[in-house]
Amino acid sequence: MKEFKIDNTGSGTLFQNPLLEKLTRTHFAFPVILYFVIGFLSMMCGFLYSDASWISLFYLFPTGMLFFSLVEYLIHRFLFHFNAETESEKKLQYTIHGVHHEFPKDKDRLVMPPLVSIFLAAFFFVLFILTIGNNTWFFYSGFVSGYSIYLLIHFAVHRYRPPRNFFRIFWKHHALHHYKSTDGYYSVSFPLWDYLFRTIKQGTDDRALASRLPDMH
Repeated sequence: MKEFKIDNTGSGTLFQNPLLEKLTRTHFAFPVILYFVIGFLSMMCGFLYSDASWISLFYLFPTGMLFFSLVEYLIHRFLFHFNAETESEKKLQYTIHGVHHEFPKDKDRLVMPPLVSIFLAAFFFVLFILTIGNNTWFFYSGFVSGYSIYLLIHFAVHRYRPPRNFFRIFWKHHALHHYKSTDGYYSVSFPLWDYLFRTIKQGTDDRALASRLPDMH
């Protein structure tokens, strides 16, 4: 991905058409609430309409959350950061993700536009129905809840100061992606994927990074 001069105070314009431009901006709370509600409804459907044992909730729900974190990693790494070579490819990449790297604190672009996320959520629901059948309800509940948690983490690391506890790791990990190396540190909600898939850059100096953390809040 092209390296941008980071602007922590501004906001980019993607479309001259006011309606299209507006559709690229979303208050983060809307999808967070929406997918928690969808997750709850999916869980209720599992209890009411599925012949899956309620005990399966205790392993299908967390497995769905974990699977979402893997999907998040793969989309971020291979779709958002695909190897753009032509001008049209670079423009596409900037539209779907580059604008976030150039303006990382633009609060209206810290979540995926709902029209896109709803399409993807529907795609994965159908995929799960076709592959795991009645287990879908509890699994999908965890999957979309994982998405809401990811949105909360992503919003927090860009808008608030890192806490002085274990959760600081999320701030540091995502700061490395934005301010140290855009071709690594792809996971937001489950940094372990970067270690498993070896997309951690060796030799990172956490002390040097600490001086950049204020850029994230």
